[in-house]
Amino acid sequence: MTRSISRMTGGDAGFLYMETPSMHMHTLKIAVLEPSTDNTFDRLIEMMTERLRLLPPMRRRVVPVPFALHHPVLVTQREIDPRRHFFRHHIGGAGTMRDLERLIGEICSTPLDRSVPLWELHLCEGLADGKVAIVGKIHHAMADGLAANAMLANVMDVSSTDMRTSVRTEAHEGVDDPSSSLLVRHALRDAASQLREFPTLIASTVRRLAEVARYRREMDAKVPLPVKDAPRTSFNGPLTPKRSFATATVPLADLKRVRSTHADIEGLTLNDVVLAVASGALRRWLALHDEHPRTSLTAGVPVGLDATDTEPRLIGNNVSNLFTTLATDVEDPAERLQAISTTTRHAKAISQRLGAALMEWSQFAPPAPFAAAVRAYSRLRGARFHASAFNAIVSNVPGPRERVKVAGAQLADVFSVGPLTEGIGLNITVWSYVDRMNFSLLACPDLLPDVEVLASFIPAAVAELLGEPEPGAAADSVDERVDERVDEQDDAGDQETA
Repeated sequence: MTRSISRMTGGDAGFLYMETPSMHMHTLKIAVLEPSTDNTFDRLIEMMTERLRLLPPMRRRVVPVPFALHHPVLVTQREIDPRRHFFRHHIGGAGTMRDLERLIGEICSTPLDRSVPLWELHLCEGLADGKVAIVGKIHHAMADGLAANAMLANVMDVSSTDMRTSVRTEAHEGVDDPSSSLLVRHALRDAASQLREFPTLIASTVRRLAEVARYRREMDAKVPLPVKDAPRTSFNGPLTPKRSFATATVPLADLKRVRSTHADIEGLTLNDVVLAVASGALRRWLALHDEHPRTSLTAGVPVGLDATDTEPRLIGNNVSNLFTTLATDVEDPAERLQAISTTTRHAKAISQRLGAALMEWSQFAPPAPFAAAVRAYSRLRGARFHASAFNAIVSNVPGPRERVKVAGAQLADVFSVGPLTEGIGLNITVWSYVDRMNFSLLACPDLLPDVEVLASFIPAAVAELLGEPEPGAAADSVDERVDERVDEQDDAGDQETA
């Protein structure tokens, strides 16, 4: 193989094997730009084409190995066809943020085309204030949150941010697809070489599991286990292809005030506060829908495994998950935050002891059986028959701390969200930008039909943690969004009747 052709790791390829007609494994990055003469479709294509050298995943196409003898390879394409990657939408000239959110849900509801590099850019025009939005859609097999963060830095005009510094990469020449015989030969060679690592992996995994078991016996809190400790809710079940999207923005200073207000909680972090905000919003949503789980909801929290002093990645995945409580069964907000912080601290310690074990074992996952099993599970709607691994995905990624530009246009806001997985119909991803925290909520509307209502509870959840009255604007927003949801359902019923 050459630098222009590389084998996918098992961890990266696993996101391809996990994809089904109802489980799309792409992530979204949404940049809202201030009005500018540069905000044109042609300029977007020109700007991104110029910077493809700095974005390796955007030139690489997945090529499967014959007979699925090994994980696929990535081949650098000679050229990118803009018609396959750039799309234009018009909201109507008076579009609101809610109109944009609906459009983003539609964009997210279709899988990426695997015959080309796994990304799309959608220019969304027609917002009432003259702003435009660029919706980036990239497959999780190509980049996790940290890699996507580094790629974002490479398309921004930015001098100093808390984002990992941009990466200057060598331009790899595009090549033709390797022949089937070459793919087979290299697959067999790589598989044989990989087998030599198997005994070491077994020994390492046994050691790590022993450390986790020892830590669990000694810790002074209970960390939830996947499946066993996740209660059933209406948004945990088999996915359908549809997706819905909503956002909420709160001042970063308010979340920092929450941390200061509860400074007596040992080791309290901003991530703990984000989890507590998600918990408060979910408690309100559950009460609205008359759902009363007997135990607390649980969350899966993606955790990057990259060392902080290493050069930023622009491709691939190096991530694990920790499992923690959302303490939704705790009435008092301070006690709830305490429970989340304590549990998450222990969950991090367990995750650190496990390290990259799951990613390392995924290297040995047989491609054909793995993908076939996932498709069969999805087709049979297997998530009906057991509790989900956890109830919701919640993550927090630091973004730029200063205002930045994209191709000369001022970035007004940035949002990001990852995919849903079978049985888990809600993903809450938080990206900071300058002085605010942007919450992005992705849901399967057949499981959670009113994600915009859940999003509207977020300001009230922050106020609760501060011991302040629920914001009047937030309460009005809830009423408006509930009324709006009723109107949408009435309209849909009228259309069906017609």
